[in-house]
Amino acid sequence: MARQTVGMDTRAAADRFARTWEDAWRRHDVDTVATLYAEDCVHRSMPFRPVHAGRAAVVDYVRWAFSTEDTTEVRFGRPIVDGDLALVEYWATSVEHDGERPVTLAGCGLLRFDPDGLVVEARDYWHVADGHRRPTGSLFFPSQP
Repeated sequence: MARQTVGMDTRAAADRFARTWEDAWRRHDVDTVATLYAEDCVHRSMPFRPVHAGRAAVVDYVRWAFSTEDTTEVRFGRPIVDGDLALVEYWATSVEHDGERPVTLAGCGLLRFDPDGLVVEARDYWHVADGHRRPTGSLFFPSQP
């Protein structure tokens, strides 16, 4: 059983994370994304990529990622929460700057929060497919058409 960090509402922190990321990704707002992460956070984008250690490294990574695309749509599902941990699915369509290729990125993030509700540890698993694709099923995006 996961532990609950005293003084922190993981559901509120995870919901804030999902809603903030969803809005910030649409607008490519790196500064807003930065507010979600603790100064000493550890983030890994895919299991075998280098670790982004610290908020500044996460910001550099997000800035780079946003610079490679024009985002057309972003969706985050309702997080699944256990103790100080959360899992959230996300789905985005964009056009890559290199070759103007339309793509869909689908993934999920595993998150751990500190007592202030900031991400201290994150790991993403995601995949990219050619073309703009719609999510299927209703498990993670029940309010979407």
